[in-house]
Amino acid sequence: MNRILLTTTSFQDTPGPHHDKLEEAGYEIIRERGPLSEDRMLELVGEVDGLLCGDDAITRAVIEKALPRLKVISKYGIGLDKVEVEAATENKVPVTFCPGVNHTTVAEHTFGLLLAVYRHIVTECNHVKSGEWKRLTGHELMGKTIGIVGLGRIGKEVAIRARAFGMKVLGYDIYWDDDFAKQHDVERVESAIDIFRAAEVISLHTNLTGETRHMINADTLKLMKKETVLLNCARGELVETAALVTALNEGAIAGYGTDVLDQEPPPADHPLLSCETAVITPHIGSRTYESVVRQASMAVDNLIAVLKGEKPRAQANTIG
Repeated sequence: MNRILLTTTSFQDTPGPHHDKLEEAGYEIIRERGPLSEDRMLELVGEVDGLLCGDDAITRAVIEKALPRLKVISKYGIGLDKVEVEAATENKVPVTFCPGVNHTTVAEHTFGLLLAVYRHIVTECNHVKSGEWKRLTGHELMGKTIGIVGLGRIGKEVAIRARAFGMKVLGYDIYWDDDFAKQHDVERVESAIDIFRAAEVISLHTNLTGETRHMINADTLKLMKKETVLLNCARGELVETAALVTALNEGAIAGYGTDVLDQEPPPADHPLLSCETAVITPHIGSRTYESVVRQASMAVDNLIAVLKGEKPRAQANTIG
């Protein structure tokens, strides 16, 4: 019997047919609540045939410890920055993932964060609940310029919603979809720097790579307007935390709405937690009943396919 290590909490906490699909496959399931550190993963692997993982640390050491039994790494979601894909490829372990299933949900959450910052929704809710009738003045979205860094599936959905709000949309992506841009009136810029200079709202939807890590730093923050609101539903490590905290506390930018942090969950003394102009949610951008079922079902399909020797729905590496 194949033994599977299941770590994604969204999968486990959300009811739906994905549970039946996994149970019907007849595997032995080991359940843990991630994201798990490298040390914890090293304790658990070695006697499992497959990983159905979230944002756990799937490092080279973990992969090598899991051999020779490990046959597949099935990522719940699309981000692979926590998986050392190169090490998996070298050891002929397929890495599957779930593109195209959470873009609507994350785009909606992006606008939830934006409205929360622009209209002081969290602050005002807390005022009312504490007995204060304190009325703050916010801003409209209509007429503002939003710059989207990364115009992939999620970035495109953000652009569509931004146009519905009457916003001007700037976009930057290495792989440019000209047809989409023309259809939805998205203006192409030559670099992310152009967005940092021009936009009142900046939304990050790019992958975490060596080049994009800390793309928001002391130097790039200086390029932004004082009224700029920065949104991050991608990866916390895109932002250099210390520089952002300084900018927020000094009023160099107006606010930060984020669903991701560089440490998850954050320690109690994480500097962003004390920033009054930061709205932070606990990595729930893709956590809706609809999206979880789509992602979880695809992750299970991928897992089952590889273990049966069949082609998965989406694989991130090529095994020679």
